[in-house]
Amino acid sequence: KMVRKWGYKVKGVPEGKAEIIVCENNFHGRTTTIVGFSSEAQYKDGFGPFTPGFVEIAYGDADALAAVINENTVGFLVEPLQGEGGVVVPPEGYLAKARELCTAHNVAFMADEIQTGLGRTGRMFCCDWEGVRPDVLIVGKALGGGVYPVSAAIADSEFMDVYTPGDHGSTFGGNPLGAAVGLASLKVVRDEKLSERSDELGSWFMAQLRELDSPHVEEVRGQGLMVGVERHRAPLLRGAARTRYPREGDAPSGDPLRAPADDLEGGPRVRARASARGADLAHHSIVPCLLVSISLPSPSPNSTCSICS
Repeated sequence: KMVRKWGYKVKGVPEGKAEIIVCENNFHGRTTTIVGFSSEAQYKDGFGPFTPGFVEIAYGDADALAAVINENTVGFLVEPLQGEGGVVVPPEGYLAKARELCTAHNVAFMADEIQTGLGRTGRMFCCDWEGVRPDVLIVGKALGGGVYPVSAAIADSEFMDVYTPGDHGSTFGGNPLGAAVGLASLKVVRDEKLSERSDELGSWFMAQLRELDSPHVEEVRGQGLMVGVERHRAPLLRGAARTRYPREGDAPSGDPLRAPADDLEGGPRVRARASARGADLAHHSIVPCLLVSISLPSPSPNSTCSICS
């Protein structure tokens, strides 16, 4: 809303013509306008008609962004690292190039850091990896410290000041409890050096995962502690999954980062067991929420996490 109004009142785009560029396989939320430019058919099914004015391009392709910018473009909305899209890390330099294009064409660079921000990727914000300062920074999730729903859209006065009383509101916006929780969460992230810890542990974790000699793993990717393990689309099944799909060809072949919950014994769990003989994954599929138990250097089927048991 803010960037559209900025486009009309500040940039001078003709009324009703403003366009915002988004990326394929994005995830920016669940409201009607947002799901309207989702690539996920399920999120759109039964919720139309959708809000016009959004142009979709390939993620990670700066040339595609340059090709669709025109005089009516007011904003570019992007995840610095796609989360639900599959933990997709863009090519190095992509964010910096996108920032350069937005500046050159007077387009608002909007970074959705709801998942990636506040230390998750090894920096306070994922954009920091390329030294990029967005015009609008969208944060949430970790801002509430896991105890309270807090989110925020952060921008300079050039953008914020287009709002006048009555333009926008939120039932719980600016409430004192939410503000106190947000401040406390930021203090923890800073004082306990969670960004540095994420960088350190994430680098170690991905290095260990990449050493797994498993026929189930196609790729390990991510930044900091935002990590994805992509399975082969035709996995070698065993255990509960082998019972459910007795023949190899019966296995589902959808999103390689997702699996039906009942395929996984005891919920979405992966045990990574490493040893001098190599390593294996206990289940055939990986889901975004991983409960990981790692035992180094020798394997132990009953090993538990020293922190959470």
